Parts: sequence; structure tokens; C-alpha cells
Amino acid sequence: MKFNLNYGSFLVSLFCLNLISFNSLAQDLRIEPPNWWHGMNHTELQLLVHGDGIGQASAALVDPSSIGVELKSIDQADSPNYLFLNLDLSKLKKSGTIELVFNFPGKERATRINYQFDQRKQAPLSLNGFNTSDVIYLITPDRFSNGNPDNDVVSGMRESYVGTGENDRHGGDLQGILDHLDYLRDLGVTTIWPSPLLENNMPKYSYHGYAITDYYKVDPRFGDNTSYRLLADELRKRDMKLVFDGVVNHCGKHHWWMKDLPFKDWINNKGKFKGTTHRRTIHQDPYASAIDSKEMLEGWFVEDMPDLNQRNPYMAQYLIQNSIWWIEYLGLSGIRQDTYPYAFAEFLSEWTCRIMDEYPNFSIVGEEWSYNPLVVAYWQKGKTEGLGTCLSAVMDFPMQEKVVSAIQEEESWDKGLIKMYEGLANDFVYEDPSNLLVFLDNHDMDRIYTQFEKSSEKLKMALVYIATIRGIPQLYYGTEILADNTVKRGSHGMIRSNFPGGFPGDSASAKDQKGLSNNQEEILAFTKALLGWRKDNVVIHKGKLMHFTPKDGVYVYFRYTDEQKIMVVLNKGKEKALELAPYAEMLNAHRQMRKVFGGDWEIAPSSIIVPEGASIFEFK
Repeated sequence: MKFNLNYGSFLVSLFCLNLISFNSLAQDLRIEPPNWWHGMNHTELQLLVHGDGIGQASAALVDPSSIGVELKSIDQADSPNYLFLNLDLSKLKKSGTIELVFNFPGKERATRINYQFDQRKQAPLSLNGFNTSDVIYLITPDRFSNGNPDNDVVSGMRESYVGTGENDRHGGDLQGILDHLDYLRDLGVTTIWPSPLLENNMPKYSYHGYAITDYYKVDPRFGDNTSYRLLADELRKRDMKLVFDGVVNHCGKHHWWMKDLPFKDWINNKGKFKGTTHRRTIHQDPYASAIDSKEMLEGWFVEDMPDLNQRNPYMAQYLIQNSIWWIEYLGLSGIRQDTYPYAFAEFLSEWTCRIMDEYPNFSIVGEEWSYNPLVVAYWQKGKTEGLGTCLSAVMDFPMQEKVVSAIQEEESWDKGLIKMYEGLANDFVYEDPSNLLVFLDNHDMDRIYTQFEKSSEKLKMALVYIATIRGIPQLYYGTEILADNTVKRGSHGMIRSNFPGGFPGDSASAKDQKGLSNNQEEILAFTKALLGWRKDNVVIHKGKLMHFTPKDGVYVYFRYTDEQKIMVVLNKGKEKALELAPYAEMLNAHRQMRKVFGGDWEIAPSSIIVPEGASIFEFK
């Protein structure tokens, strides 16, 4: 950690990293991770130390027996300005401070640094991941709510203004998310996933968060590390969870280490831009050439995002420790890992398994943007022999595509609702279909309301589907009030538009339900009722699934346990009478029925009236 005014005085108490300077070097030393904890399963810790000429120094512990830490080895880097200290924590039994001393050749005075080991605030088994009982809400923080206008512009940041342009920073922050937690809980959301909140000190497009320039520091325009932890604490008070958006494939071009790389191979392609081919199937392809693998894995996403080389063992350890640091510091429930297959598979196995070994009930979901379920399923834990991944969940991009096309297309023998049916039929390729993240849209694709040509009825049908099939549903912020980007399809800046009521001067507010159109009020009430009902129904979380081939524009499926049975009907045609006889294997033992959301229990008839759209029935 570079100890200077840019970090703020809060870091003094946060990290307890006291620098005792006997020469000017100590003022410029950066140590990462900035602190650690005792009681971790993995008992080795790598400290990255960066400072002018530090590679020439020797290092030692002043009193290695004080709390049971041993300095196992000291490794130099290619740059003379780095040391990597390898600590043995196997005898560390309590929190406390160690003192590191650095001696330089030819200098009489040494540099001493205190390094803190803290008490763990949560037992590792208490960090429960997200599961099928949860609903995840994805937020682009800069566009969600500006809760603290005082941090909109921060001196020294390369992008030092807020604006209203689609690619400007708009001023949303952590306080804005905190201000909406009760709204989200009442909506039926149990888990939030903000896109990255770490420092993105980039000259443009810094709002999105995926070009990280400091892996241990919250971007000051969002808040600080303390406010991030406050968010985690406030979520726990509401029995809600927090997912961290991780980025181990690349960093930002202006990351602090880019001016002085520790090793020549720290960044892929020798630190020079060469774009990736995006041919992610090189991982699964039995015929893939070495050059194709190299060009995909070592290529950069864009020129402003240097590609990290996880084959360098120091980089691999750095990234693993960074993820564990944030899990421990925030008490996270999960990580969503960005651009999952762009990193080296061997590293991904080590990264996921180290995390899951430390936190057995944790959740990690990987982004593999492929519409081929074979490719997506490849990464899930237990699926591929020899891969050794511990990735619990994957994002169900194949189902997202099928839902949109199924609802949009005219019905025929191979189009329309049959796409949803066949999407579920493909579940045999997944090791654990319940650990699929099902969603309608996200921050990288057109808003679902836009994809449905601004049809509320189609959106309702899709919402019912992802809320009632297997897996873990994820909503993108604003879906519940018909957010759309029809005026400019494909524009990321428009897709990540401002949330109504989150910014000064907004004429409408979703949180306060003021100024919304009738359609917005209707879909908000519908979403709230649907998610609230889902939260209380274990049959949706854990029940089995049986579906029936769509006929005449009607698709029927059941979620069921020994105690409860739910029937979902998706009807793309006009209102009609649906005979129940074809579903006898599910319904023969049941004599009573009610329509969910307003219906009373009645004797089950031989047929039911189903309107256009989605209907949910319960039988007993």
C-alpha cells in the first residue's frame, strides 16, 4: 500500500499498517495485501513490496516468534523496485503485528514496517453463497443512484467531471445503493451484484469499472473501502447477500504497476497490445492449435485493458490473495468472475479451488458468453474430467437467447415456445442445472424491454419463466420499471442508463413510486408480487421439474415436491380453455386448485381458462 493522502486517513485504522521511517523510502512503500488474517486454511502468504530500489534490500522479521510468523523466503523480481516476501503462517495463532525491517547496502539506517494480522469477523462456514432461493439484482453503480454528490469529482483522477452523456460518469455511488436497500428488499431481491467498484483511474469510460487501476482500493468517486464494508453489513442486517464482480483477466492501462512491471512477463504479449481472437472454444476443442490458443489467451480485450499473465506464479498468487482479501474484508457471499474463459484454465482451477477450500459454502459464477450449452457446461465443477475446476455456477446464456427468441417468434414446429422446452431439455449436459444463473439481459446487451419491442406482456411472461424454472434468477436494475434503450440499440452507455429517482432533478422515482407511467407502475407491482411469492415457496427453490411439449402456442411445466405442486402455463395465443387431462400424470392425485395471485381454492375442474401470457396455478 502506498501510504499517502490519496488513500485518506481511514486507511490508517483500516489496515493498521504503520510505517516507521528511518529514510525517505518508507514513505513510498506499497505492500499488498495491506493486511491479512490468522486462522486461514492456507498458511502461506505472499507480500508484494514495491518501492524505489527495494529489490536491493535484505528483509527480516524483528521478532519472528512474537505471534508465530516466519519469513520463509525473499524473491527478487526483474524490476529492482520489487521484493516478494513469502511468509509461513502455520504457527500464527492470534491477531497482532509483525515488524519487517529492510536493510540497504551502504546505508546505515534501515526501514521498519509494521504489518497487521487481524481477527476474522466471520467463521468461514458462515459465508453462505447464493442459491436457488435467491434473486440477484445486477447494478451499474455509476448509473443507479447518486447518494453523495460530494464525491462526484475527486481531485487527481484522470476523468474529473460528471456529465449526462452516455459514456460520461453520472455520479452514482455506494451511498446511492445504500439508500435503495429497503426498496430492493421489498421488491423481493435477496442478493445484489454491483459491477466493479474498485479504482478505475482511466481518462475515459471509467464509469463501468472493468479497467481496475488498484486492486485493493474502492474508487473514491464511489466512496471508500469503509463504505463498501458498510454496504455488506447493511445487507446482512436485511438477510441479503453481496456478490463481488471480479476481474482477473485484465487490468486498466493506468494501473499503478504499468509504469514499472515487476516481471517482463507480468502482462501478456510483452506488455504490448495485441487483441484477443475471442475464440474461446480453444479450451474445449480437441483439435485446437497452439497458436490459436496463444492468440486467444494472450490477446488483450481492448488496448486500454492490459491482459494479465496468470502463468506467472507471482501474478497468480497475487490475484488469488486479492480475491480472498475482499471475501474476508467484506464477508461476501459470492464472486461473479468477468470474462471467465479468457484466463488460463490451470489458473482458474487453482483460483476457484483455493477460494472454495477456504469458504466451502461460497459461490462463484463464471461469465462464459456462449449460446452453446456444451461450452458453458464445460466449466462447471465436476463436469470435465481433468479440468479440476471448483466453479459452482455458470451464467445461462444459452437459455437467455432461447427465452427471447421463443417469445418473439411466431409459433411453428421448430420455433417459438419449443425453444424454451428444448433449452431445459439440454440440462443433461450440466453437472448441476440448479446452479445456473438465469437472466433476461445484463449490462452488455440490449434491455429486455427493448428486445421485446416494448411489450409489457412479453416481459411478464419472461419474468415468470426465469422466476419459476430451475436455477438462480438475476435481474438487471430497471427491468422492474421498463428500462429500455430503444433510442439507441447496442449502446452500452444507453443500456446502462440512469435509474429513475437516483439523481438530482429526476421527475420520476422508482423507490418512491412517483412520476411513473401506468405501465411502469403495473410491471413494478407485478415483479414485486412475483418475487415476493417466489421467496416464500420452497417448491420453486428445491422442487423437481416436469414439462410437456408445447402445443398450439401453450407451454406447461410443473415444479413439485411431495408437499406442493405448481403448474405454470405460458400461452402465446388468445384466451382459451386448457384441458387438464394431458397432464394427468401430474394432476391425478389432486382435487383442489387455485390460481396464484388472487384465486381461491376450488375443486379442480376438467379444464381451466388461461389468458394470453403467463399463469401460475397451485394444486393440492
